[in-house]
Amino acid sequence: MSTRDAQPWQPLAARLRPASLDEYVGQTHLLARGRPLREALESGQLHSMILWGPPGVGKTTLARLMCTACDARFIAVSAVLSGVKEIRAAIEEAQFHRQNGHRTVLFVDEVHRFNKSQQDAFLPYVEDGTLIFIGATTENPSFELNKALLSRARVYVLRSLAQEDLVALLQQAVADPRGLAERDLRFSDTDLQALAHAADGDARRALNLLEIAADLAEASGGALDDDGLAEVLQGSVRRFDKSGDDFYDQISALHKSVRGSDPDAALYWFSRMLDGGADPYYLARRIIRMAWEDIGLADPRAMQIANDAAQTYERLGKPEGELALGQAVIYLAVAAKSNAGYNAYNAARAFVQQDRSREVPVHLRNAPTKLMKELGHGREYRYAHNEPHAYAAGETYLPEGMPEPRWYQPVPRGLEIRIGEKLVFLRKLDEAAGKG
Repeated sequence: MSTRDAQPWQPLAARLRPASLDEYVGQTHLLARGRPLREALESGQLHSMILWGPPGVGKTTLARLMCTACDARFIAVSAVLSGVKEIRAAIEEAQFHRQNGHRTVLFVDEVHRFNKSQQDAFLPYVEDGTLIFIGATTENPSFELNKALLSRARVYVLRSLAQEDLVALLQQAVADPRGLAERDLRFSDTDLQALAHAADGDARRALNLLEIAADLAEASGGALDDDGLAEVLQGSVRRFDKSGDDFYDQISALHKSVRGSDPDAALYWFSRMLDGGADPYYLARRIIRMAWEDIGLADPRAMQIANDAAQTYERLGKPEGELALGQAVIYLAVAAKSNAGYNAYNAARAFVQQDRSREVPVHLRNAPTKLMKELGHGREYRYAHNEPHAYAAGETYLPEGMPEPRWYQPVPRGLEIRIGEKLVFLRKLDEAAGKG
């Protein structure tokens, strides 16, 4: 009886789960000879840790292999399916094994799904040595895990698998008796490269695609034709989490590429987010924000173009409306940059929040009633349009006793060059009028 017939229910990824660290593919930055984690495992010094990385990079497999390498018992729970009852049962089992001289690893998959009280439940047993805690998460531990738990566990970052790692994994799957060796299938290098590319760094996805391709190849006489490969790859998209770290990292990269005046990089990240399923309306809002935050008054046309692009998308939708957003990204990237207005606004807000409530100067107050006029409201106000240069030289508009803060400092770029020149001219008028 063949391996396939004996275990028809096991997917290829499960059958090919590595049995030792030497068979493990990827994560050489953690597991290469001489790396601290590899050294700790080979010396049997297993410790509590958090494995942080995207799906399909081998977090669960690595946890199992570490237990095997360190001769520890392995208990796995899923934060998606488990609750307090399962946690207690796991701890009781760990306590039993400890009494018999055995170490226990409690592996919690998707540990970020546990709430604070559930995460706190592990702490006493990690501290007293009842169990070694290994948590796996696709989310940033800094935001999703308790500080108390983080302080007791080292965080290891697992990376998406490189193209060459995925190709090697697929080649191994084709040749391995546990994999496809008994099925006498033929896959070209082009086939495997295409499957690896479609997997986008995810080993599990790569093996799942290969398994689909194997069924199509078997039905076609043992080889995968172009139509079969196209069918396997149909609908394959790049990995993208609309609410996770990838999302925020990519929008950060887009914003910083615009700020850094690199139109190609800005277009790349914009396209990556669209390709991954990001909401174009969200991207439109972010583009408008970039125009105000990083370009500001150095090029006021940027705000207009950003707004026009957003309105164009509202009218045309996708894919036509995305072109307008893309061109707005290009314009913002090449426009003159200034954060002078952004900094001035933030400084003013910060000052007001900590300052006392100052009175409005009498000459600036409104006087809609007779009483207010009798009280002098607006009496000494100078109408700027009636003054030379439409400027009331020497006048003050700040509360009495408040020094000139000079929050707005235009940069020597774009339109703000002219704005700066005008402010210098007006301040000279003030000096001539005797304003300090």
